[in-house]
Amino acid sequence: MTTIPARGWFQRLVAQEDLNFLLTNRVPRIALTKLMGRFARIESPLLTKLSIAVWRLFTPLDLSEARHTKFRSLKDCFTRELKPGARIFDARPDVICSPSDGIVGACGLVQRGQVYQAKGFPYSTAELFGPTQDASVFEGGRFITLRLTSAMYHRFHAPADGTVEHVTYLSGDTWNVNPIALQRVERLFCRNERAVVRMRLAGGEPIALVPVAAILVASIRLHFLDVLLHLGRKGANEMPCSAPHAKGQEMGWFEHGSTIIVFVPPGFEPAEGIATGSQLRAGQALLKRVS
Repeated sequence: MTTIPARGWFQRLVAQEDLNFLLTNRVPRIALTKLMGRFARIESPLLTKLSIAVWRLFTPLDLSEARHTKFRSLKDCFTRELKPGARIFDARPDVICSPSDGIVGACGLVQRGQVYQAKGFPYSTAELFGPTQDASVFEGGRFITLRLTSAMYHRFHAPADGTVEHVTYLSGDTWNVNPIALQRVERLFCRNERAVVRMRLAGGEPIALVPVAAILVASIRLHFLDVLLHLGRKGANEMPCSAPHAKGQEMGWFEHGSTIIVFVPPGFEPAEGIATGSQLRAGQALLKRVS
């Protein structure tokens, strides 16, 4: 008689599409997300070890690259630093790097103010960016969606040399952002909590990073503003700034896993090997200037 390992059994169970969608979406999403945020901050070595053990039943969590392997809390593990040199950023000046680890989702051209979260599921860049931001500068440019799974490294970095000029925070829902949900929930990214980080490259081109929250993760830390964006935030939604960043400099983190959508204007094309389903590490070439 063959024994199925517990981890494999759990992973196969939650991979069933209907069950996965039900368990991660047809639930009180915001309440569960807030509860998870409080739970993840509890500092208890025993509870943290137990939580990580349960986490590993559902995901291929690998902590071999972590700078420290003893964690004060679950949040401490989620937002872990890596050993020096674990992520090397492509130094070529014509390359925009992946700001985070991630799996490439939908990607392509911005056409008539429209992009896609999945095949047949378009959404508007104007709605994603919100009423105060001008998304038209990216018309004819490129977008690339990067999905971070819960087991991945959750910090994100400057994709190129440049200056962050403005951050807009848009509160919202916390739908799951996995492929199953993206194929069922229209305009999902426009519904979820998110931030629009506008940056100007050293060469003068505008780019935007749009971190999108998801169920169980609705907190985004931005170092350059010393602010934590979360569902209970009562502060300003518009945050102008002038924060120079060198390529590879850490910008912040998610307190679980989620999505970053990268927008660039015309004049860039995907780097070699970038396609839906590609798995990337922070620092790998994502886009390059067209000569």
